[in-house]
Amino acid sequence: MMQVLPIQSGASTKEYLPHGRLIVLTGPSGVGKGTLMRSLLERHPELYYSVSVTTRSPRPGEINGKNYYFISRSKFEQLVAQGEFLEWAEFAGNYYGTPREAVLNQVKSGKLVVLEIELDGARQIRCSFPSAQSIFILPPSFEELERRIRGRAQDSEEAIAKRLQRAQAEIQAANEFDLQIVNDDLEIALSAIEAALFK
Repeated sequence: MMQVLPIQSGASTKEYLPHGRLIVLTGPSGVGKGTLMRSLLERHPELYYSVSVTTRSPRPGEINGKNYYFISRSKFEQLVAQGEFLEWAEFAGNYYGTPREAVLNQVKSGKLVVLEIELDGARQIRCSFPSAQSIFILPPSFEELERRIRGRAQDSEEAIAKRLQRAQAEIQAANEFDLQIVNDDLEIALSAIEAALFK
């Protein structure tokens, strides 16, 4: 049985969602979470992917409402105040959050719901959804992680340094999660995720 925080902030009762399941995919920036998630959804369209909300600018090729919902900081802060997020966090100077109602409705309807989120948000989910299945994606090495982040060619040197510093701390948290998967070979990592989800 899955226990979650109340939908209405300030509510005194907890709601139980016995049917669906929530899966959290997390790991440091640049580890390949997005690539793994896209491949997983292509293979398993029955999964419900929760699109996050962010205040960062779209990257080339990203589509509003598909990759993220892109909104302003003031709008995001308004939604936080209204209790509209299941979890939210600030990362690399931008806010990221998971819309509460959409996720709860899908879990209630019996869906397998997958979230691809940052470490702070994943920790919040572990508190509010103790039964959520959590998967931490690790790089094969820190040097390879740095190579991937630099290979994006999307960040300033200062931003890269911040991401790398944060990644070191995040990797230390891997053991907090149910399963750790090293993303060295995409196909092998994807198969490991599938085995965890559909065993």
